[in-house]
Amino acid sequence: MLNENIKAIRKSKGLSQEELAIKLNVVRQTVSKWENGLSVPDADMLITISEVFQTPVSTLLGETVETSKVDDLKMISEKLEVINLQLAQRKHARRKILHGSLIALCVMIIIVFSALVVLNSPYLGWDYHDPETAVLGTAFHIFEYVFVRLAPLILIGAIIVIGLTRKQEH
Repeated sequence: MLNENIKAIRKSKGLSQEELAIKLNVVRQTVSKWENGLSVPDADMLITISEVFQTPVSTLLGETVETSKVDDLKMISEKLEVINLQLAQRKHARRKILHGSLIALCVMIIIVFSALVVLNSPYLGWDYHDPETAVLGTAFHIFEYVFVRLAPLILIGAIIVIGLTRKQEH
């Protein structure tokens, strides 16, 4: 079973529960729960565990079974490996989409800021006695006022998230 395999491989690698927990970025109690069969790691964590142990996921999932069931177990393990790989690829694709969207947002903010600097608030010289000009000028002023105050915060937040998602890619 998975819990026995994690425990046996951990011990064969000469790792304590604490050392394994540090390598996996979890608390020691989590490793203990896995080894005692009280919980199981999710698919992403199984991949991480297999990388730390330098062991295929199929080995982690394999049970001690009779020879007649070895082929069935091998087939199930292979299917699970394919599913885990697909999940990892989806996660990576979502991260890339988020990363690209945030970069596009940053570029758009910089372009709008540049346009506002070049235009230098042209509505300030408009004749506000004309109702159409007054409404348009007021709307432009509100947009500029809100944009200039919120855009830097959004830009900084986007840059931070880009940095965090970039760290996770490596």
